Amino acid sequence: MNDPPFTPVTHFSQQTAMVREKLRAEMTVAQEWSYFDHAAVSPIPRISSDAMREFLEQAQLAGDFFWPEWAARAAKLRSQAAKLLHCECEEIALVPNTTFGINIVASCFPWQQFGKESSVVVLENEFSSNLLPWMELRKQGIDVRVVPVDESGIVQLDAIRAKMDSTTRLVSASWVGYASGYRLDLAKLCDMVHECGSQLFVDAIQGLGVFPCDLSSTPIDYLAADGHKWLLGPEGAGILFIRRSRLEGLSPGMVGWGSIKASHHFQTSNMQLKEDASRYEGGSANHIGQIGLERSMSLLLELGCHHQESPISAAVLETAELLQDSLRRVGATVYRDETSAKLKSSHLSGIVSFSLPNHDPNRIRMELIRNKVVLSVRHGRLRAAVHAYNSDQDVERFSSLLLSLLSGSP
Repeated sequence: MNDPPFTPVTHFSQQTAMVREKLRAEMTVAQEWSYFDHAAVSPIPRISSDAMREFLEQAQLAGDFFWPEWAARAAKLRSQAAKLLHCECEEIALVPNTTFGINIVASCFPWQQFGKESSVVVLENEFSSNLLPWMELRKQGIDVRVVPVDESGIVQLDAIRAKMDSTTRLVSASWVGYASGYRLDLAKLCDMVHECGSQLFVDAIQGLGVFPCDLSSTPIDYLAADGHKWLLGPEGAGILFIRRSRLEGLSPGMVGWGSIKASHHFQTSNMQLKEDASRYEGGSANHIGQIGLERSMSLLLELGCHHQESPISAAVLETAELLQDSLRRVGATVYRDETSAKLKSSHLSGIVSFSLPNHDPNRIRMELIRNKVVLSVRHGRLRAAVHAYNSDQDVERFSSLLLSLLSGSP
């Protein structure tokens, strides 16, 4: 505990500093809180909450009169999601959450056309939503193969490849590990999976909104993400990407009035399914959630989150590095890929997992929250998850408070 006091390091580039300032101006939460919990649930920007309040006022005062306007906002969200992912609008379905998107792919995938021998490969350290739907396939006779991942969270592509063979129809993996923060190289993973004759599903919830994902150059087959983490949206509104070439291979599966071309005729005598991914939207939409997500996504796109050299990702990684350094100064054990950190590699993310020897992580978390610093505990470790608007002052506040707690000061 004799380490020198934390000294903030201002080393952000001019562009990332500008992005940080613009985004922070929208994040009212930053006025009181140092919020490091974006891997759980994000606060909502001011412009998004304003748009959601406007929806509530419209619904309160005029019922469904504004429904066409709400539907237009949904169409805009599809367009924004296509811009974010560098894909076509017709390849985007608006879904309630990542879990829903995963279940669509798992249940509608054409397992039956491959006969009795089919396997799917998943990672051991996945969040349960990206494990349970695949595990359910065992009831259909699908061989679900689990790739072991050690406690570091580093995913070895060779380990995934070792589980694959001629029966493997699909590989499912998270872009960023929810507990470890390890970010997969999607291009290398996609190439490997396709070379083996399989298809790739990506759970992108812990990366999308911060790191660019160009599906025009990385031909992932399916991708899903909820908006309530790094996309700064509300819970209950997300996106599902289905590559156009894969759409007809999926069964209709989950359908409803919104799945057919003449959806507003409310008749099934001449049912023709929509020819794009929106066929899986099915029923009534979560308008308020989609409106909020559309505004948040528009804000991040305006700040360049979809560009290959994204100032959003640069700001996030700079703050995560600052946080990591401050944690080591107070004696924490940081679980982050050391090789990636030294090489500034693409495996890093905004998630920093750490432990404090001889200290209960849940007690530390509650003490931090009492002082308006928010993070989570996952698998017995504290997990901080920073966004682009978090500042070096936020990190200083956190570090000083943590040092005080560890030294027993009030």
